[in-house]
Amino acid sequence: MDEILRYFPNLTPLQKERFAMLEELYVEWNSKINVISRKDIGSFNTHHVLHSLAIGKAVSFAPDETVLDLGTGGGFPGIPLAILFPESKFTLCDSIGKKIRVAQSVAESLNLENVQCLNSRAENIGETFDFVVSRAVTRLRKLYPWVKDSYRKSIISLKGGDLDDEIVEFQRSSRIKSEQIAIVDIGSFFEEKYFIGKKIVIISR
Repeated sequence: MDEILRYFPNLTPLQKERFAMLEELYVEWNSKINVISRKDIGSFNTHHVLHSLAIGKAVSFAPDETVLDLGTGGGFPGIPLAILFPESKFTLCDSIGKKIRVAQSVAESLNLENVQCLNSRAENIGETFDFVVSRAVTRLRKLYPWVKDSYRKSIISLKGGDLDDEIVEFQRSSRIKSEQIAIVDIGSFFEEKYFIGKKIVIISR
C-alpha cells in the first residue's frame, strides 16, 4: 500500500480499506485462475494497481460520468479506477468468461456499487460511454473501430514502448488529427523504474 499512498495521500478511509484488500483478493483468485502473470504477482500494487491509477493522474472522471473498461481481464484498470472515482460509473467488459467472473467477484467483495461487469465482445455492447479505457489490449488501429461509436469524450489507453509507428498507423487508418491525440509519460507521475517508457494515449473527440 505504501506506493499507492505515496502518490494518492488524500484517499478516504474506505478507499484505503478497499486498496488494502485488493492484493489478497487477487492472490487468492490467481491460485485458481491465471489472471495475473506469476512473475508480476509479487509486484502487484506497482505493476497493476498503480499502473491502472496512472489514468487518474492524467484524467479526472466526474460524478455520474460513464467509463467502459474494454478488455478488462481480471479488472484492470477498471477496478482501481472505480475505487479512486466512487461517484463515476464503470462498465468492465471482457470476452473471456472466466476473467470477467474474477472482476465481478472482486467488485462484489469490495462492495463497489459503481461497477458492472459484462462478458461480451466490444462490438456487441451497443452503449455509449463518456470514456473508454484500456490496458494493453491491442494496437490502436485495431482498437478504434471497436469503440469509435461508443465514446463521447475520450479513449484512454495504457501503452508501453516506442509508439511512433503505432500512432502513424492509427492516424492513417482512422483519419484522427494529431491535435486530437495526447501522449502522457507515466514516468512524469511515478518514480518507479517499472514506469520508464510507459505512456497514456488519450484520443479526444
